[in-house]
Amino acid sequence: MGEEAVKDRASVEEFVAAQRPRRADARRNFDALLAAAREAFAEQGADASLEDIARRAGVGIGTLYRNFPTRRHLFETVYAEEVDALCVLADELADRPAWEALTTWIDRFVEYTVTKRAVREGLNGESGIFVSCRVSMMAAGAPLLRRAQESGEARRDVDFDDLLRMISGIAATVFPTTEQRDRVVGIALDGVRAARN
Repeated sequence: MGEEAVKDRASVEEFVAAQRPRRADARRNFDALLAAAREAFAEQGADASLEDIARRAGVGIGTLYRNFPTRRHLFETVYAEEVDALCVLADELADRPAWEALTTWIDRFVEYTVTKRAVREGLNGESGIFVSCRVSMMAAGAPLLRRAQESGEARRDVDFDDLLRMISGIAATVFPTTEQRDRVVGIALDGVRAARN
């Protein structure tokens, strides 16, 4: 990915697909490495050991470097995979009731910010992937809010950018427990919900 910018959802999907190996065994190793990296970054932050990530994935360090030649490449791929998963989830939620779809997506977005924090720290904000993937998230999530507004379940004066910034701010805070974090997110979402008569 490097300095190239992911400009829209199709670009994110293309980036993710280009990273994924074609052979089934190589794809399994790739997926195991990404899962291990997400877990390690969430637990240990950006300084998670690459050797530990390889060990968690059940592969050798050579396999890690074959898939991700640099730490930066690993960070960017983890980030793009997370964004792609959020986009796919938005599509999957299309048939759910509007408010449920929105809050389910927001809950997943909160979980994603744990990985994002470590990735941002690891890249020192030097990757175009952050700005460009935001476009994909906006395109995926905004229709969920719009649908909740059209159904009368969400306030019409709330903009999706406002909602993402509010939830991002909450999710970026380090809470003593996930229960407290989820409670604070719930309070924020109550402020987005349309008043009931």
